[in-house]
Amino acid sequence: MFKRNRRILLIAAMVILLSPLSVLTYMYVNERAGGLADQRISKVWGLSEPIQIPIANSPERAVQEFRGEFYTSQFIHQEAVDGGMILFTQKKGRENNSNLQMEYTRKNIFGWKWVWGGGYSISEGQHTKFALDYMSIPKLDKVSAPFPMLFGNIKDSSIKRLYVETKEDGKVIETEAKLVEVSHGHLIWYVFLPPSAAIPYVMKGFNEEGKLITHEQIKDANDSGSLTLRK
Repeated sequence: MFKRNRRILLIAAMVILLSPLSVLTYMYVNERAGGLADQRISKVWGLSEPIQIPIANSPERAVQEFRGEFYTSQFIHQEAVDGGMILFTQKKGRENNSNLQMEYTRKNIFGWKWVWGGGYSISEGQHTKFALDYMSIPKLDKVSAPFPMLFGNIKDSSIKRLYVETKEDGKVIETEAKLVEVSHGHLIWYVFLPPSAAIPYVMKGFNEEGKLITHEQIKDANDSGSLTLRK
């Protein structure tokens, strides 16, 4: 009986010791460059071979290492989200263009890893006054990320509040966007929508008096564009 109990205790101790090692091994297999997480993203992109996304020691470095050594965009704002960080960047030397890039990086026990990103560039005409520009990022299949979301630049200072309307089971859900001044006179906006949000979305911009001054219905979850002020 003593030998049997001793054997059971030894087996239990081995299980306790090996369990953390098994978890750590799985996490490494999942997070390493070309691992399971990268394979899931590759499938979303329709790639036959997994991409190699490196692990870095900071969110900014994770973006730079994934984008490559010639990445020259400047980081203008970041926002902590559940499990990671959203970073906004802008390309330098494009004074006549409205451009903005969003990058999402995720934190794991080994460091930071790039997950997803998207951006746009819109030429601004001399005779067109835009109220704001935008890009929509859809929810990703089998990839953990805080999407769907929309983001963009505020081009007209009369816009003080911005909402995005979605419908769920016939009920209208209104989500307010966050407006952030990233430099003097330069505002960006972004909004995280409910995971169940589906196209179409309706964007509505209001002035200080609460008057609706711009709106647009978005029918494509991968859309980008600009809105003008209502006349």
